[in-house]
Amino acid sequence: MNDGTLVRKSLFRKKTRAILLILSIMTAFLIFGLLGSFSRVFTAGADSAAADRLVTVNKINFTLSMPYAYYDRIGALEGVQSIAHASWFGGYYQEPVNFVQAFAVNIERYFVVYDELTVAEGSLAEALERRECVAVGRALADQYDFTLGQRFPLSSNIWQRTDGTFAWEVDVCAIFESETVSAPTNFLLLDYEYFNESRAFGQDDIGWMILRTGNPEINDAVSQEIDFLFANSRAETETTTEAAFSAAFVEQFGNIALIVTLAVGAAFATILMIVGTTMIMAGNERRRDVAVMKTLGFSAPRIFGHVIGETVLLSLIGGLLGLGLASGLIFLAAEALSGSFPGLAMPADILIYGALIMVGFGVVTGLAPALNAMRLNIVDGLSKD
Repeated sequence: MNDGTLVRKSLFRKKTRAILLILSIMTAFLIFGLLGSFSRVFTAGADSAAADRLVTVNKINFTLSMPYAYYDRIGALEGVQSIAHASWFGGYYQEPVNFVQAFAVNIERYFVVYDELTVAEGSLAEALERRECVAVGRALADQYDFTLGQRFPLSSNIWQRTDGTFAWEVDVCAIFESETVSAPTNFLLLDYEYFNESRAFGQDDIGWMILRTGNPEINDAVSQEIDFLFANSRAETETTTEAAFSAAFVEQFGNIALIVTLAVGAAFATILMIVGTTMIMAGNERRRDVAVMKTLGFSAPRIFGHVIGETVLLSLIGGLLGLGLASGLIFLAAEALSGSFPGLAMPADILIYGALIMVGFGVVTGLAPALNAMRLNIVDGLSKD
């Protein structure tokens, strides 16, 4: 009988207790995997942001608009290589529950600023020629089964047309993808002029502007120049990097990183105490067994390794089951939630960090009982009732 077999048999010496501990650890790593995957989706915008891309919004709040005239003035500034503007449409498809993330933009300029976007199906030229044309991201097209040439009413829960309706008839002329895996494609681009000319209010206003400087080293200087240009105006501006803007947008939903840390930390701390206490109790129950092993010639370091191996094996079984279950749930949810959470998947680094945590978790929970077993005196162990 080798050491591995001894460790396995010792772990399942009391099967009910071992199974309950495995389930507890599995729950902790299930939470770790799920929250880690969803957290990565929320931070995808910051992760995929270009270093030289800036975003200009209304200083009071990014939901407030700015005059269209700002667009040309900023585009003329030194250091601004390319610029695009966007306005939130607040759209839905057929029913209000079928949310569509739609932006009214100059489609040509948008694809210049976001050069990682490429047209996979259809023609961008057609989308530029026909004002009713929209460019649809791959994730959104898959979510609602949009196809090239499809015509449908894109309704808004914010904007009303001058004729009193809330829908713009659009044709799908292009479906685009992203060269960057982390960049989302769960949105639709609508021609700004088509949108602007028929909306009942807010004409000639835009929501925000995106610009490229071509050199991250001049980002601060360009940002300061833009904000100084519109200081004391009716719509003062605030210009930040795209990564900072994305992070600020995510924070509107709360500090996701903090929530994940606290939730996972609480789960691990609780289970650490449960497993650690249980292993100490199990070690006390096996004092006689440890004493017999020492009598048979097992060295103190070897016994220490057995106990640590037992807790590490326990942690690995529970942790791998938890991450496996989390991966399965994420896989099943990815397609259904592709519109709301594009790119939802189990990141490889979550699996790597999870494996490291499993080993560390096993060592920490097994350290106290392993030291007690290693230091146990044979006479004391055999004399215990």
